[in-house]
Amino acid sequence: MAGLYGAVGASAQQRNDKVLNRPYSDLRRWHMGFSVGINSLDLAFTHNGYVTEDGQSWFMEQPDFSPGFCVTGLFNLRLNDYFNLRLSPGMYFGNRVIKMRDVNNGTTEQQNLKSTMVVLPLDVKFASLRYHNVRPYLTAGVMGLLDLSKKRNRDLLQLKSTDFMLSVGFGCDLYLPFFKLCPELKFCFGLTDVIKHNRPDLDDDPDRMKFTKSLTKATQQMVVLTFYFE
Repeated sequence: MAGLYGAVGASAQQRNDKVLNRPYSDLRRWHMGFSVGINSLDLAFTHNGYVTEDGQSWFMEQPDFSPGFCVTGLFNLRLNDYFNLRLSPGMYFGNRVIKMRDVNNGTTEQQNLKSTMVVLPLDVKFASLRYHNVRPYLTAGVMGLLDLSKKRNRDLLQLKSTDFMLSVGFGCDLYLPFFKLCPELKFCFGLTDVIKHNRPDLDDDPDRMKFTKSLTKATQQMVVLTFYFE
């Protein structure tokens, strides 16, 4: 009798393992959703070795990372069984603390660069075959962004308002009974110099231009952990 119950239980468990949540969700031509997540903003500086008349040589870096918040919408277009095109406009909020150091005498300065960005990512999603209620995937795409943060006059450094980035990432579709949850990790790399080199606001205080003059360029980088609800 115990063996019979065991066989029945094993058979029921096997049948339960084959139950698929939302089995037809990937067959829709298009669908919409939204996401929430966190991000970490970074700046990669390229220095030029500029030395002031009194012998100062400034070096800029971002030694720490501050978590930010992001929220986006989602429009997903199915191309075939493996590929989807995804547009996810939204808002990214973040902050960067920039440390500046004179390598000759050790003098330091610091500046917070806050960002409120409107983003427009366009990604191609390549997904594997679905295994029960799990389906891993890869993404690659481009992202335009517009920084709405107010630029303050006389800041040591100022950033341009626009940038263009390439992105790669990976994630996993988790099929739940009432919706699909997709945790995703994405890496974004800026393609343009975001340092504002023309600073007419510092014409009356040219000594503050030494920080900008010490840089050839700076490019943005981001790591974004997102949770899509579809």
